Amino acid sequence: MDWRSFGEQIKMALPQGMGTPVLVVALLAMMILPLPPLMLDILFTFNIALSLMVLMVTVYAKKPLDFAVFPTILLVTTLLRLALNIASTRVILLEGHNGGASAGHVIEAFGEFVIGGNYAVGLVVFAILVVINFVVVTKGAGRVAEVSARFALDSMPGKQMAIDADLNAGLISQDQAQARRREVAAESEFYGSMDGASKFVRGDAIAGIIILFINIIGGFIIGMAQHGLPFGQSVQTYTLLTIGDGLVAQIPALLLSVAAALMVTRSGDDRVISDQMGDQLLSNPRPLAISAGIMTLLGIIPGMPNMAFLTLAAVTGGGAWFLMKRQKTAAQVEPEAVVSDEPERPPELGWDDVQQVDVLGLEIGYRLIPMVDTAQDGQLLERIKGVRRKLSQEFGFLIPSVHIRDNLELSANQYRISMMGVTLGTGEVYHDRDLAINSGQVYGQLNGVATKDPTFGLDAVWISKQDRDQAQTLGYTVVDSGTVIATHLSQILQDNIDELLGLEEVQHILDRVKLSAEKLVEEVNKEVPIALLVQILQNLLRERIPVRDMRTILEALLEKVGQTKDIAQLTMHVRTALGKFILQTIPGVDEVVEVMTLDPSLEQILLKSMQGAPEGQLAIEPSLAERMSQLLSEQVQRRDMEGKPSILLVNPFIRAPLARLFRYSLPALYVLSYSEIPESRQINVFAAIG
Repeated sequence: MDWRSFGEQIKMALPQGMGTPVLVVALLAMMILPLPPLMLDILFTFNIALSLMVLMVTVYAKKPLDFAVFPTILLVTTLLRLALNIASTRVILLEGHNGGASAGHVIEAFGEFVIGGNYAVGLVVFAILVVINFVVVTKGAGRVAEVSARFALDSMPGKQMAIDADLNAGLISQDQAQARRREVAAESEFYGSMDGASKFVRGDAIAGIIILFINIIGGFIIGMAQHGLPFGQSVQTYTLLTIGDGLVAQIPALLLSVAAALMVTRSGDDRVISDQMGDQLLSNPRPLAISAGIMTLLGIIPGMPNMAFLTLAAVTGGGAWFLMKRQKTAAQVEPEAVVSDEPERPPELGWDDVQQVDVLGLEIGYRLIPMVDTAQDGQLLERIKGVRRKLSQEFGFLIPSVHIRDNLELSANQYRISMMGVTLGTGEVYHDRDLAINSGQVYGQLNGVATKDPTFGLDAVWISKQDRDQAQTLGYTVVDSGTVIATHLSQILQDNIDELLGLEEVQHILDRVKLSAEKLVEEVNKEVPIALLVQILQNLLRERIPVRDMRTILEALLEKVGQTKDIAQLTMHVRTALGKFILQTIPGVDEVVEVMTLDPSLEQILLKSMQGAPEGQLAIEPSLAERMSQLLSEQVQRRDMEGKPSILLVNPFIRAPLARLFRYSLPALYVLSYSEIPESRQINVFAAIG
């Protein structure tokens, strides 16, 4: 039977939003209105079946969030048992003098058949069930849920920062990041709910004990005082009915407590419990072989149950032999190829032997090879592909492929990133460890290998993967080794994005634009040399301005290219046309644009310094440049503390030289010209640099 479709049919049969009110009213009715024995039998049977179904769903859930409604179900089933206890207590005390069947056949069966009609045995069995449920299962599950809830809440900031790191590295999309953030929040809410729900289960166990004594004492008094039953018959009748009622309630309670314990003690493996136990218990034949040997020794001792021990020893030994045989079969390698005795002649030298420089290269040490081997579950190739996809979509052209190869000249855990044969970044990672980065707000120390984050130079520690949750709880941002390399590669590509755009890439861009604006591209091909177009696009990319809006760029060039072929003036004109787009790429810009400006006298000095200097250069004294950098740095730091962008608004003719001057010393400073601010935006000058 398809339970999901069955649930949908029930949902459609009820008016929308009426399921929960109907359930609450039904529970209240069970507590207030008397129920006939037949209805009690149906509800007790339903309670047992529901508990079994919840237990099976828990066993086959791959992770706790697959059954996120479990705390609510735990509460509802607890209320259902309490309502049934009240209803059955009413029937037992009112009709118990008429015999066992007066309270329903289910209670009678549990009182007569399960415990053999012996109320002393029933009391012992009931007490054992209560102890197992209350002291062992429920108390342990509640403690695990409490600790898990605290750890999940403490590790939330670290997990959120790890998600942001993956998003910035291009490993996940914005939608995937939002989904993972929702999952992190849902996980902490789930364990918090489980912590609270476990208290209901413990209270239910205590209520079961109290109800047992109330029913026995109350039934004994009612049977003798109101119905005139003899002492022995009164004790026998009401005690059996009460114990049968208690067992009917405690068995579903025990099943649900076990389900709760299984749910909160699950590991992070996204597999069902049976698969995890099979893989981890039976993966190594050595424990089975040792266990078989010990049971064999116990089986040959005189006076021991020899048959039982020797039989189980044979089964365990057979399992160990089977696992050993399977591992040996899997470890067999293919026979080596037959090598011919005749020496091969070296091939003739050709152009194929002349290797060209890779546009993008990644060299790795031999211990990092598993990271790029998909057969060993290496994820680095997918991470790099994610970086290329993100940057290609962001900047508007296809990022070239990264050529990955091993290099024995590197140390075992070292990697090297190069562009056009020039090394731009190196680092050292451990593929079997995670990197815990100190975000500046951590609350403890970690055991591991102290290092520096290769991308941003932050303090970090290489930790074992088992310590990941602890590090996130202490406030560290934890990423795996593949993410470290991918983030480093992403940062290097962004810093040198203009060098990746060449004639071939620009031609591909024009071919794509031609599909939707054929006439525009034809005019551009006539009027604008492609080499000139490449230099202008590189100027834009150098300041991290995407070239996605090629239609605006090409139209702006056609307007100005007939008047001048000067690259600086053409770039200035294109930037003016892209003013709204440029402002949009600056994070944190409000409706009123807050900017810094230069003092008019300083601006005149800079304009005069360009006269007679090489094209696009500022011929100013080093002391003046140092003073400007110091004043701007103070403003940038203050704006960073406020979480706002730093924009310097200057004359269009000195914008490009100033942007080059502060490109590396003040990477957070955006240098814009007056003409690049749209007329519709208001400007607020918060500082003047003089």
